Amino acid sequence: MTGGGRRVEKRGSPLLRWSVKQERYTHGFSQSDLQALSAICEAIMPPVPLQSLDLEMKLKVLRNDALLSFFKSSSGSHVQPDEVAEVMATKAMTVTVTVVRIVLRLLTFKLGTLLLCGFVCLDKKSWPFLLKFSDISLDKREKVLQKWNTQWYNPLARIAFMMIKSIFLFYYFTWTNENTENPAWDAISYSVDLGENEDMKHGERPLDKGIIETAIEDEMTIKQSLINKGLKVTKDSENDTYKIECDAVVVGSGCGGGVAAANLAKSGLRVVVLEKGNYFVPRDYSTLEGPSMFELFEAHSLLMTHDGRFRFMAGSTVGGGSVVNWAASLNTPDAIINEWSEDRGIAIFAGAEYKAAMESVCKRIGVTEKVTKEGFQNQILRKGCEKLGLDVTVVPRNSSEKHYCGSCSFGCKTGDKRGTDSTWLVDAVNNNAVILTQCRAEKLILADTDAQKRNESGRRKICLGVTASLSNRTRQKLQINAKVTVVACGSLMTPGLLTSSGLRNPNIGRGLHLHPILMVWGYFPEKNSDMEGAAHEGEIVTSLHYVLGMDSTTPNITLETPAIGPGTFAALTPWVSGSDMKERLAKYARTSHIFAMVRDEGVGDMKGGIVKYRMTKADEENLAIGLKQALRILVAAGAKEVGTYRSDGQRMKCEGIKEEDLEAFLETT
Repeated sequence: MTGGGRRVEKRGSPLLRWSVKQERYTHGFSQSDLQALSAICEAIMPPVPLQSLDLEMKLKVLRNDALLSFFKSSSGSHVQPDEVAEVMATKAMTVTVTVVRIVLRLLTFKLGTLLLCGFVCLDKKSWPFLLKFSDISLDKREKVLQKWNTQWYNPLARIAFMMIKSIFLFYYFTWTNENTENPAWDAISYSVDLGENEDMKHGERPLDKGIIETAIEDEMTIKQSLINKGLKVTKDSENDTYKIECDAVVVGSGCGGGVAAANLAKSGLRVVVLEKGNYFVPRDYSTLEGPSMFELFEAHSLLMTHDGRFRFMAGSTVGGGSVVNWAASLNTPDAIINEWSEDRGIAIFAGAEYKAAMESVCKRIGVTEKVTKEGFQNQILRKGCEKLGLDVTVVPRNSSEKHYCGSCSFGCKTGDKRGTDSTWLVDAVNNNAVILTQCRAEKLILADTDAQKRNESGRRKICLGVTASLSNRTRQKLQINAKVTVVACGSLMTPGLLTSSGLRNPNIGRGLHLHPILMVWGYFPEKNSDMEGAAHEGEIVTSLHYVLGMDSTTPNITLETPAIGPGTFAALTPWVSGSDMKERLAKYARTSHIFAMVRDEGVGDMKGGIVKYRMTKADEENLAIGLKQALRILVAAGAKEVGTYRSDGQRMKCEGIKEEDLEAFLETT
């Protein structure tokens, strides 16, 4: 695998390095394309003359050698266009990569540059008085990118710019050399803890008893490995398939699949769990943002809606979302239980069984509300709320009260967060369940029911198991025959499995809710703040504030703090200019974020691998309400500057601001 950490080649192989640099690249971009790409990247992160900085930033830069080097450096100081192209080609969505290829190819020609860039490419000195993009001066290239960023009349160029900007900046701030160093990290006051967890025994892998990692198997060994785990296996040579007999098969090993597998196995059933991701334990996690996000998330963390407006962060590893979530473990609110049970008519939610199930889950994963020390961002959220007289809710978490891991979204290296992989799946394998990694479910095995059973249940078909494919090293398919089949591969992946199995219910893939979010930020210089720490340090979310939305009697907006590494921060930050981008990154460690999340009325669908989603007017208004409240909280907490993620880089200086000025700014968000 290139660009996202090594694939598992042996048990316990760690997620330690980027592996983009190689002798032969597979991205398919020509040298002329790469020249245009390099010219764009240089304009995104150009050398910045100190005289262009304000006095405060200039003094800060002059006092810090790493920061001085960062402002003087260009995009090519440690990142080459071949590497950016490789990450883009192997990780990003195919349709957007195609757009990038078209734009880069046009920019290699003079007429193509004229078409995309306008008269800025005119040159009076040489015939035919036109320049291709890479020959345009740096300051003019920067102006072209500014137009692409804010003007919608050229959608092709805008889409390509946004993709290149995001991939390049993400890679720039997550790349590491052979010593796991990035020259920009010192400048932005970012660090990662690469030390091993002393509390974790070197050989301890809690699921070893029941796991088969198919990436280290081949056609000669896979059958014996299955038999060694106690499964009955026969070979269908005609179809090149191994048939496995079990009582229950569970597709997906996350929060739902893990609990289902544990309970089925405890009841005495022979259970097989299919997981298309890999298995890692705390000592495998590197806390490195780039390879971790590309390895542990669905579609390398780049899965988006068809229009690119919403991005999904779904776990794709043994333990699923519980491996990469932020440890928040909230019980279903009473108001939601009442709505589901009374308004929706689903009585089970109001019963004792549902409450007992929540209590059972919370007990098994060790949920606590105690917090020994809050991180920088949560301190700010709490302080701002207290200044404004707003309630703050302590967030229950499936970790200890001393947990202070800011990298749980890359897998909890401390081993303190008790996800499905260290709880329910352990229970499952201790009761003889078997887990197959890098095993992708392809189709459910369906059969017609006989007339009598159809009359009794109303079902036309019954499920007899699932077919699956293994890693590239093994050609054989698997046919898992089971009395019970549990599809628990998430709201995004389940519809595809059902439709590929031939099911035609029109509701498959419909009814998708996203809980959309928008973020705001506030800058808190150390010399002007009593809050200690940096934005990437400490428990990710320990406090939240509930807000009433439009036409609501119960809170339907929450304000929380996110996990944002420097690569994600750079990729999301609105690009206004090269100088502005570097100034924003120089403030990274002391930039606190609050996001507004709404319980949406908008509904989407997932069909043919494409996600379509649209918010309602009420959703947009609720997000606006949440953002305004979040900005007030940041200002009240003492932010020197606040802003949004609008494409024009909207922001406001807070020092000495009057209430009416603040409200006027809020009305523009």
